[in-house]
Amino acid sequence: MINGLCIIRPTHDDMESAYNVFEESITDAFEKEGLGYLNVDIAREIEYKKDLLKFSLENTDSNITFLTAKISDSVIATISFGPCGAEIKECTNNQLDSIGELGSLYVLPNYQGKGVGSALINAMVDYLHILGVEQFCLDSGNKRAQKRWLRKFGEPYKVVKDYWGKNGGHMVWLCKVVDYIDGTVK
Repeated sequence: MINGLCIIRPTHDDMESAYNVFEESITDAFEKEGLGYLNVDIAREIEYKKDLLKFSLENTDSNITFLTAKISDSVIATISFGPCGAEIKECTNNQLDSIGELGSLYVLPNYQGKGVGSALINAMVDYLHILGVEQFCLDSGNKRAQKRWLRKFGEPYKVVKDYWGKNGGHMVWLCKVVDYIDGTVK
């Protein structure tokens, strides 16, 4: 774990450094998947995440919660929990519509592979447990992320082959909160 890492709910003062996390990590993820040429899709995903964070900060009674990992005053990673997204709804034929989604897990490239993402997941799962949330879902079409999620969360609830085109499958996980409390996510 990284010294000085603090996991907290973001404030308006954290928006710019959180936006930077979205810009750098989303672009990096697309490039590492060999999709760096999809500039419009990259920009759309970055703007969507910025809007989601902004909405959650401006509407404190919303059903979207963000946590950030910070070192000093800079956000280095984010995670969110809110209503399940369009891909999960589509891939499961709306079977998980009532289950909240763990999403927006982005870690600056220089901090990836150092336990920051796992620390954020653990903190969010602990928060969900306190709220009495029993299940969460998550999804990914990113092959690198899918490998991590398979290791962390086991076999997916649903796999949709060729969702993103030939050999571009999408995976959806359904998890029980109680299975991951007390820092059991690796």
